[in-house]
Amino acid sequence: MNRYDTPARPEPPVFPNLFEHGLAPEPVAVPSSDSIESAFRAFHEVNPWVYTALVRLARDLHNRGRDRIGIGMLFEVLRWQHAIASTDQASDFKLNNNYRSRYARMIMRTEPDLDGIFELRRLTS
Repeated sequence: MNRYDTPARPEPPVFPNLFEHGLAPEPVAVPSSDSIESAFRAFHEVNPWVYTALVRLARDLHNRGRDRIGIGMLFEVLRWQHAIASTDQASDFKLNNNYRSRYARMIMRTEPDLDGIFELRRLTS
């Protein structure tokens, strides 16, 4: 058997780009706030695409058999996808880690198929 008789390696899977047209939306800055909750609400209001992208990532993993997902992992994937898709080299994508638990709660509250997918702790602020 020579090297031409061995099967070729399969191509690695291609994961979908979160940003459909190759252009990553730029998050809109929001004024600072007294509480994490009000800052989160302001951020979400002007950046609804973040929620949509997180739901898409969560559903993709859930549909592949994952019953528990870490919201932190999804945040990091979203940051990476944004960096890859952004055409602005000076882009300074900010996704505040304080919003992780808020997004996890919102997703489980509004997406019945994802209810219980994240482990939650009691909010302290």
